[in-house]
Amino acid sequence: MTNEIVENQELISQSIRELSERLIRPYSRQWDDDQHFPSDLFRQLGEQGLMGMLVPVSYGGSGLGYREYVTAIVELSRVDGAVGLSMAAHNSLCTNHILLFGNEAQKQTYLPRLATGEWLGAWGLTEPNTGSDAANMRTTATQDGDYWVLNGSKNFITHGKSSDVAVVIARTGPPNTQHNATAFIVERRTTGFSGGRKEDKLGMRASETAEMLFQDCRIPDSQRLGEVGDGFVQSLKVLDGGRISIAALSLGIAIGAYEAALVYAKEREQFGQPIANFQGISFKLADMATDIEAAKLLTYQAADLKDAGRPVTKESAMAKLFASETAVRVANEAVQIFGGYGYTKDFPVEKFYRDAKLCTIGEGTSEIQKIVISRQILK
Repeated sequence: MTNEIVENQELISQSIRELSERLIRPYSRQWDDDQHFPSDLFRQLGEQGLMGMLVPVSYGGSGLGYREYVTAIVELSRVDGAVGLSMAAHNSLCTNHILLFGNEAQKQTYLPRLATGEWLGAWGLTEPNTGSDAANMRTTATQDGDYWVLNGSKNFITHGKSSDVAVVIARTGPPNTQHNATAFIVERRTTGFSGGRKEDKLGMRASETAEMLFQDCRIPDSQRLGEVGDGFVQSLKVLDGGRISIAALSLGIAIGAYEAALVYAKEREQFGQPIANFQGISFKLADMATDIEAAKLLTYQAADLKDAGRPVTKESAMAKLFASETAVRVANEAVQIFGGYGYTKDFPVEKFYRDAKLCTIGEGTSEIQKIVISRQILK
């Protein structure tokens, strides 16, 4: 790693840390309580170049790599995981899918709007009856001349109601067959496309999660991404990068919870001394710090491989698996260190505790990551 990369990473980290303290931390508690999606914030993040970090400058993006992208997600998530999640979903899924598989006209049309935060993106794969079993999806796209007609629904979609554009994967072949899905770009204003029920969630409450509904939604063939039948193959490649972003999200949440617990352990006194002096607490902090460092190494290793254009399926799954489970363990221990106060909303660790669990579920559960990893090592 060159000194220039390290310096660039440090500059990004410091800049986003200051931005987070100013634009996010003062409002985080209220957004969480109200389950309010702060759409204006993401336009501001777009102005700062954070909504198109991986997009080339020629398309209005920041033209940065995954190492810088990971750094940005970590810094946002150490203050509010919900903001980190929305920023990551916009960049890694919708925007990145168009960047990787769109034709030149599609890139010119959508990437500048997404990269600047003018438009917010969503990505639709999951359905009510098909989570990991995506080959059995029920949302269909039927060709009608130069158009495709979409029918069905997607759920657990980040920005399912508020997005301006979505990449949607729909079945174009028989269920449970290979190459039976195709990806499409669908604009919010398209007739037959609407947002459905918004989920009332345990954590990540300021990141909108909702249904996307399609009823005789007609879109021209020019909105198709890549070849017919390539939708699921494309999705797997998108998810390789997406898992790095969830690892970064997990890492940020773990760091935020750890930092809060460390400060509290130094300040909270019992029996005439800070509780950090007691071995029961100090050993918890030692384990938390060690797990965070290990998660950091795995996450940045995956980011560096992605930047180098090397295969990253195994490494991104490993990073996502370990970092997400670390976030849950660290947040749990942070609540324990705070004791009764950790169980109240007056202190930040209860939110980290609630937010962390999503990281072991979204973009492939921990169990799915183990399937991915085992298949890679048993090839």
